[in-house]
Amino acid sequence: MDVKQFIRTIPDYPKPGILFRDITTLLSDPAGFRGAVDALVALHKGAKFDVVAGIEARGFILGGAVAHQLGLGFIPVRKKGKLPFTTIGQEYDLEYGTDMVEIHTDAVKEGERVLLIDDLIATGGTAEAAVKLIARAGGNVLASSFVIELPELGGRARLEALDIEVLSLCSFDGH
Repeated sequence: MDVKQFIRTIPDYPKPGILFRDITTLLSDPAGFRGAVDALVALHKGAKFDVVAGIEARGFILGGAVAHQLGLGFIPVRKKGKLPFTTIGQEYDLEYGTDMVEIHTDAVKEGERVLLIDDLIATGGTAEAAVKLIARAGGNVLASSFVIELPELGGRARLEALDIEVLSLCSFDGH
């Protein structure tokens, strides 16, 4: 299945010059959503993971579905201040300033093998922060999967430098 047919491009969002790749059209189409989740699962056929982690917010939708199909638990990687229990966080750089992602202190067990899922990889900053956060908690992110990759922005290289396998269902030129 070609997932690109289900992805809407919105020009000049969130600022002029950006082509926003919107997966809400993919998620709302039953065949598109099922096909994307099945394809994400198929990327890791035969791999052994203990848990799936998904990055807020679209990574929750996709990661939860992937975890369900793999028969695994799910770890939400959330923006700062969104989790109700004791958390640990990892700061990362944005174009102007910083942000932070958090997980519960008991979200991952020592040595667990983690598959990281999100909708899109661009610069890789958020994904890198999630990988570092999970490692600090004792987990080991072995692979990451995305519906969309924007290769020109270098996110793949950033994660591969951490020895993380990076897979995506499609890519788009530009940003």
